[in-house]
Amino acid sequence: MNKRIIVIVLDSVGIGEMPDAWEYGDQGSNTLGNTSEKVGGIRIPNLVNLGIANITDIPLLPSSPKPEANYGKMQEASKGKDTTTGHWELAGIILDKSFPTFPNGFPQDFIKEFEKKIGRKVIGNEVASGTEIIERLGPDHLKTGSPIVYTSADSVFQIAAHEEIIPLEDLLDICKTARNMLIGELMVSRVIARPFIGRAGSFQRTANRHDFSIKPIRRTVLDSIVDNNLTVAAVGKINDIFAGQGISEYIPTKNNMDGVDKTIKYIERNFSGMIFTNLVDFDTLYGHRNNVEGYAKALEEFDSRIPEILDVLKPEDILIITSDHGCDPTTSSTDHSREYVPLLVYGKKLKKGINLGLRKTFADVAATIAEYLEVERLHVGESFLNNIKGVS
Repeated sequence: MNKRIIVIVLDSVGIGEMPDAWEYGDQGSNTLGNTSEKVGGIRIPNLVNLGIANITDIPLLPSSPKPEANYGKMQEASKGKDTTTGHWELAGIILDKSFPTFPNGFPQDFIKEFEKKIGRKVIGNEVASGTEIIERLGPDHLKTGSPIVYTSADSVFQIAAHEEIIPLEDLLDICKTARNMLIGELMVSRVIARPFIGRAGSFQRTANRHDFSIKPIRRTVLDSIVDNNLTVAAVGKINDIFAGQGISEYIPTKNNMDGVDKTIKYIERNFSGMIFTNLVDFDTLYGHRNNVEGYAKALEEFDSRIPEILDVLKPEDILIITSDHGCDPTTSSTDHSREYVPLLVYGKKLKKGINLGLRKTFADVAATIAEYLEVERLHVGESFLNNIKGVS
């Protein structure tokens, strides 16, 4: 009998500000709710049927009288609101200190040493939107060959380069150099390669993005799974987020729908363990660009694929749909937001419609995975498996 848990992270689909959102400047953030209200209602009948509108009031979305899934919401116990922190907590690491951010750019002595190591001057070194800074500094980059360095409100060191000016492999080497240098007080959660193509006025980022995360600082439930000779199959940027640690096999994705396709292919296979998927378009293409209509459409596109996902689930499979933080496209900010995340748990042999309430940490997911797969617990989080076992 193959036992598996499939975790699909709808990257940045938060469902309302956490009590400490004010500390992050995120008062009023509600990615799903505000998006629905702004577009006059999102058409996500399958998520509604699972119970997403039973978790909390969502403007213009009805709750389900008989949710097919079990539902709740989770708050982040870790400090911060970045991708790495959220995913690590889902896997069982709670951070008591957030990764550093650099609202004034990175220190000049670091930049000079970085330039020396890569043999190139850099331009930028500021907080900026990725698409905006590429349009603004792209022409200078084409003339000089200088990579564009920038950051955001998140703990990231991003390097953009035109693929015809700095070939992708060279850009990745430059990013590896930065990753090795960013230690101690400069230890950002991710160094991100941001390749682009095109000409001035029509630059376009490519799908060749690559994240260089630091390795998890402690064991995760992924390690527990692979140590028991079970499989952890990673879809999308999951492998990057965990720096390959605790991952048996992985496959990159081009976009959300490609991510769903590849998740379904993994579900169709026979193995025991975990499938861990990140669908990043919500965040990168729409949340960070304040594209409300695009965000709503992406939600509707994912919703349309849910019947396919449910149809291929095997009897012992458990599906968890959740998120890692918010990124409200309706606010003036283009950064992540400190929000609760949804929790939907479905399985053909599970109860239905159980309200799992407010979970105190994302690590409840890791605790549940460990209990279900009968692997080492990490002493963080509280499993909700007993709440949902058995057909109602």
